[in-house]
Amino acid sequence: MELFHVDINADVGEGIDNEAQLMPFLSSCNIACGGHAGDEVTMSKVVKLAKEHQVKVGAHPSFPDKENFGRQAMDMSCAALFASIKHQIDSLLVVLKEEQVDLHHIKPHGALYNMAAADKKLAEVIIEVVKTYAMPVQLYVPYGSVIADLAVQHNIPIVYEVFADRNYNDDLSLVSRAKKEALIHDIDEMFEHVYRMISMREVKTLDGIKVPIRVDTICVHGDNVEAIKLVENLWKKLEEKGVKVY
Repeated sequence: MELFHVDINADVGEGIDNEAQLMPFLSSCNIACGGHAGDEVTMSKVVKLAKEHQVKVGAHPSFPDKENFGRQAMDMSCAALFASIKHQIDSLLVVLKEEQVDLHHIKPHGALYNMAAADKKLAEVIIEVVKTYAMPVQLYVPYGSVIADLAVQHNIPIVYEVFADRNYNDDLSLVSRAKKEALIHDIDEMFEHVYRMISMREVKTLDGIKVPIRVDTICVHGDNVEAIKLVENLWKKLEEKGVKVY
């Protein structure tokens, strides 16, 4: 009996070249489109794989900073950031049109994603970019975030995202990658972390506090060296528990 259903996504096209192994265990993916990683060649390759495996495709725009992989804040004007995000998504749209694949969603990357969860100005820039697309594009956002609230106000469909391989702080922000506890490496620990969020609608934070959360999609970072093993195990264990992945 199916008790719950959930989407599993991964950030791809980031130079790891493990997409062929990841795709069988994903239902959506977020393709780097030139900001922190990726170019026309990588986008085309990953879109073809996603199409082959019937995986929904999303754009994964970032601060334009390949040197730091989009993981550091950049001091940019709202106009410059808008132009950069728009250019990145449009670059992916060119590839999608060639492959006759629809853009399913947009998910900001790295520092841009984390900062927009709390910074209204940054969130507004992203919202304004999303509004330029006539198609019903969904926005992947953290639960309880500023950007989620803004998206709802602007009638943008949202998908609440959680991270399978990351620990959380009490305010639902992700534990900084500068800390050794940021990433979850143990397969069983990761499954318990995810299943609690799905079945109990709460996350156990690094300090042991249980905080309410909602889950529509689960991200396993594609640049995690154990990503393939983690996502395969997660998919299988979820289905054993009656959680349908699609």
